[in-house]
Amino acid sequence: MNTSKVVPVDKSFIVAIIVTFNPDLVILSDVIEATWSQVQSVLVVDNGSGNNMSNWVASLGKDNIHAISLQENRGIAAAQNVGIHWALQHGSGFVLLMDQDSIPEETMVNKLLLTFHDLKNNENEKIAAIGPRFKDSKSGHLSKHVCFKRFGTSRIACKPGDRAVPVDFLIASGSLIESKIFDTVGFMDEGLFIDHVDTEWILRARSKGYYAWGHCDAAMTHSLGESRVRLWIGRWRDIPIHKPFRYYYVFRNSILIRRRDYPCSDWRRVDMIRLVQLFIFMVVFHPHRIRTLRMMFLGIMHGLKGIEGPLTR
Repeated sequence: MNTSKVVPVDKSFIVAIIVTFNPDLVILSDVIEATWSQVQSVLVVDNGSGNNMSNWVASLGKDNIHAISLQENRGIAAAQNVGIHWALQHGSGFVLLMDQDSIPEETMVNKLLLTFHDLKNNENEKIAAIGPRFKDSKSGHLSKHVCFKRFGTSRIACKPGDRAVPVDFLIASGSLIESKIFDTVGFMDEGLFIDHVDTEWILRARSKGYYAWGHCDAAMTHSLGESRVRLWIGRWRDIPIHKPFRYYYVFRNSILIRRRDYPCSDWRRVDMIRLVQLFIFMVVFHPHRIRTLRMMFLGIMHGLKGIEGPLTR
């Protein structure tokens, strides 16, 4: 295994937080290898998988890789918060949020960091997070960044010379966040458990005057969904198909977020349209549509009641 490091600018300020749950250790090893070479420290936060992650991480034989094993699955937000607190306690100036199947290109972090400093210092921007484009591990498709429009979302095409563009949404994985922003915006919402955790945090940051940016050149490989259906809806789209229980969280958390006063009107409108489209799509195409319908309706009811946390079966 190659142990040489590509040292990026301000590398000593960055801690990468990789949240895992029953990971494929071969893929996770690739994720760690690609990430470790770009940051000061890597912290793996395992969400109750039941394996001894600390021993496995130690077996990799690399410096500055650490592991915290939670005793139960506390959700993505709680695991991210554990990692963020660890990073702050160890003097990190930035955190890089990562998934267990997200593999950054070798210059990704350096590009994100350089552009962050350029936007902040030269253009006086208040930055919530800056994230890469992602290449789907199954289709090979390279994403475009996203902004809200009247009846949905629009893909942003980077113009020649653009290093980054303002966006309305970033997935957590690959997002570079300056540590001190958590004093102003707060940490991830553990009540959401999974799904919309990144969306809620970006909306909260936006309400405080901080905006998300998408890098035009930085990229990573990312996996979405257990399977997918390819459809023509104005353009070809690969729609991920998740397990039924995930749609409980999608619908519940959308409603929980809508009950708060800070989400912008653009998100409220676009998210409602998205939920209607998702409902119809899953009724038609999901292989376990009855179970999925039950989960969606249960999520709606629990959202209206303000129920947070994990789904108890």
